[in-house]
Amino acid sequence: MTAEVPLRIALLSYKGNPFCGGQGVYVRHLSRELARLGHRVEVIGAQPYPVLDPGVTLTELPSLDLYRQPDPFRTPARGEYRDWIDLLEVGTMWTGGFPEPLTFSLRARRHLAARRGEFDVVHDNQTLGYGLLGGARALGAPLVTTVHHPITVDRDLELAAAPDWRRRYSVRRWYGFTRMQRRVARRLPAVLTVSGSSRTQITAQLGARPERVHVVPIGADTELFTPDPSVPRVPGRIVTTASADVPLKGLVHLVEALAKIRTEQPDAHVVVVGKRAEDGPVAQAVERFGLGGAIRFVTGISDEELVGLLRSAQVACVPSLYEGFSLPAAEAMATGTPLVATTGGAIPEVAGPDNETSLAVPPGDAGALAGALTRLLADAPLRARLGAAGRERVLARFTWAQAAKQTAERYREAIAADAATAARPRPRGGPATARMRAAGGDR
Repeated sequence: MTAEVPLRIALLSYKGNPFCGGQGVYVRHLSRELARLGHRVEVIGAQPYPVLDPGVTLTELPSLDLYRQPDPFRTPARGEYRDWIDLLEVGTMWTGGFPEPLTFSLRARRHLAARRGEFDVVHDNQTLGYGLLGGARALGAPLVTTVHHPITVDRDLELAAAPDWRRRYSVRRWYGFTRMQRRVARRLPAVLTVSGSSRTQITAQLGARPERVHVVPIGADTELFTPDPSVPRVPGRIVTTASADVPLKGLVHLVEALAKIRTEQPDAHVVVVGKRAEDGPVAQAVERFGLGGAIRFVTGISDEELVGLLRSAQVACVPSLYEGFSLPAAEAMATGTPLVATTGGAIPEVAGPDNETSLAVPPGDAGALAGALTRLLADAPLRARLGAAGRERVLARFTWAQAAKQTAERYREAIAADAATAARPRPRGGPATARMRAAGGDR
């Protein structure tokens, strides 16, 4: 297949909410840019369904939507059950597990098998479910898988923060699906990830073969996330993004840092793009430091509203303990908003060198975070220099157009490798011998 021939791409997304977490953002922007390159892209997804741009088709592959608002962890009515996969989904939830990666993979396998020959490549976004094993024979096309970072990182951070054995048991049960993801990752023929840090974690924690894991950086929508000097910066405003109140996001450390900053700069305040948790470490910290009037949460905002919010901030902050990439960092930098970020995970790969394109601090260090934010809030020339340098870094390295081109190249490599495998003579000695040799190759 030559580079001039457009590809027919099935892009799988077991959850695609663009307002909560990076998976929906990834699906939306990558699919749009692949379509702009002339490829035919069909997103096959479950609830919450992704928001897609014109030129990209959405095929709904519904789950039972057990975690929907306002009734998460609901028990479906009898008439909602359609098959054994639905029963598996509910049973796993009832016993404290998270079923969606497995059950979506099983539904996707059935759907793709029924449409054999309609796609040139299947691209899975972080599902890593048993249903996606079996290669082109099972799915109708070769498989490429994106792993943003191993979810085992999230699990380990939550376990470390658990106050007692009951909470640790609950965390282990919820993240039980990571055992499946490790088993699947070891057998994947082609894995894409978004940073060198994630590649290291994927090979170490999931056991994927290093030669099969390729870095394709993602980025910001640099046509939308742009500077606008006509938008006034609000004095003392710090903007951050936290898709969930979990230790990984480090929001509790930013709350503590804000308490320190306000002793010197009383107008300092934080706007959090994310949902306010009614209880938990962040809510407790806000109450303990008396910061209820200095922290505001916003949810469900459009991309345009997010751009406006970033433009209005004097500083953007990424306080995470770990990130596999950090879209919030790239988007803030693209708007020319100066950034303070930790060195957790892949964040330095995005934010760049300390004092050149951002200010860097160790993860989990509220004192260092407060010092960097205080310094930047007080120094207008430094803000201007870092903001301009940050945007130039994103334009040079992290755009969705670049990500789509590199992803399409990996698609073609996967298609060529699958064709070469199919052309090889099958081992002699019968099916049992073939299975034994295949099993040995996966060790």
